[in-house]
Amino acid sequence: MCATCGCSAEVPRQRTIPGGEPRHPHHHEHQDHHHAHDHHHQDHRHAGAQPSSARTMQLEQDLLAKNNRLAERNRGWLEGEGIVAWNLMSSPGAGKTTLLERTILDLGKELAISVIEGDQETALDAERIRATGCPVVQINTGSGCHLDAAMVAAALKKIAPAPGSVLLIENVGNLVCPALFDLGERGKVVIMSVTEGDDKPLKYPHMFRASDVMVLNKIDLLPHVSFGVERCLASARRVNPRLVIFQLSATRGDGLAGWYAWLRSRAAGRG
Repeated sequence: MCATCGCSAEVPRQRTIPGGEPRHPHHHEHQDHHHAHDHHHQDHRHAGAQPSSARTMQLEQDLLAKNNRLAERNRGWLEGEGIVAWNLMSSPGAGKTTLLERTILDLGKELAISVIEGDQETALDAERIRATGCPVVQINTGSGCHLDAAMVAAALKKIAPAPGSVLLIENVGNLVCPALFDLGERGKVVIMSVTEGDDKPLKYPHMFRASDVMVLNKIDLLPHVSFGVERCLASARRVNPRLVIFQLSATRGDGLAGWYAWLRSRAAGRG
């Protein structure tokens, strides 16, 4: 079990869509962590070892340090190829996949886009992306609650994004752990919807603090829900004053022009 986030050491599974055949799983960072924990426990079983809280903190630091080293390798490779990668994070149901579908359909003729899909189980979201004609690799993390740099490194080898393209990484639906793990991306995008409540930036501040962009989705539903837009945006800016914020509806199309302009500018190297 991962001391940083509590997720399982289960080895993730990857599928390239289309094709559908299971690929050989790559080595999971959590396995090293799991074995290190067992070895550490055996060494100190009879030795009056340091408190468990100190051991846990050391394991967390080791895990994140190893992930960060791999993330820097990913970042160096992506930058060398001129590929701009964005890590899209949200709670389940906020509309990440719908926003990806709409973005690919509207911008796919002018931007070369590929997608890495992260979910605990199924290839349902990857199939939706495949239907747009976009190259996609599915990562199933089992009981793991986030993607990590090793998973993304293995997925990059399979999907081989074109030089100068845009890579969109849809992380596992979770407002906590994905913010902790650098994947080698250019930046992080947090997506929340008006159906979730306007208090999320205050309840999950690390996610919003770690992000470069906030997308407030499903604004077409505002007449039907109790949601304070200004209160939500003020809270988000209090947590992270540098956030770039877009309000949009991925289904109806409201506000997408601003999101698209931002993606185009970043793909062109402006900002």
